[in-house]
Amino acid sequence: MSVIGECLVAFIFGSVVGLLVQRSRFCNTAALRDAILFKTFRNTKALLVAMMILTIGFTAFLTMGDGHPMHFDVGLNQVAGLFLFGVGMVLAGACTVSTWVKTGEGNIGALWALLFTFIGMFLFSLLWSYNYWPPAPASMTGEPNLQALQLGYSNAATLQEKYGIPAIVFGIGQTLVLLAIYRAILRKERNLAKLGSE
Repeated sequence: MSVIGECLVAFIFGSVVGLLVQRSRFCNTAALRDAILFKTFRNTKALLVAMMILTIGFTAFLTMGDGHPMHFDVGLNQVAGLFLFGVGMVLAGACTVSTWVKTGEGNIGALWALLFTFIGMFLFSLLWSYNYWPPAPASMTGEPNLQALQLGYSNAATLQEKYGIPAIVFGIGQTLVLLAIYRAILRKERNLAKLGSE
């Protein structure tokens, strides 16, 4: 496919996904927040279904030898970064996806959240170039490195390369776990409906 063709497909795909996200009011933050605070699971179930579809699709592509997955170390810097990102999402009241949608709808608060997301990513990219932890490029080798608090690579692609087990096997395993969580949510919803009707 030509570059123009790839850009056209990406534009159409992005437009369709953007429209679906805007109309459905889907939000990763709401998927967790609503389940914990309000005991409503609409977004949670949507997130789980999306994760199952993406997991199977992604690992199937990897098994066939297509796709170019990112290789990054899992370490304490990821734990700290994810914690800070989670706090930021709660303070912003939206995930990155719904922040884009709300900005497009004219929400000034979402615009500020999006702006500072870019500033944070830019500052991180500056820090990346220095040779100290976190993160230290010299210490990120893909193998466990306890001195630098890195656990090495950990995704279906690298597990397939190391152990020869097709990536789809890991994808099916993860999908079954997600399906079990989905079914547990359905049971919880039924129990809450019974309590509400009594």
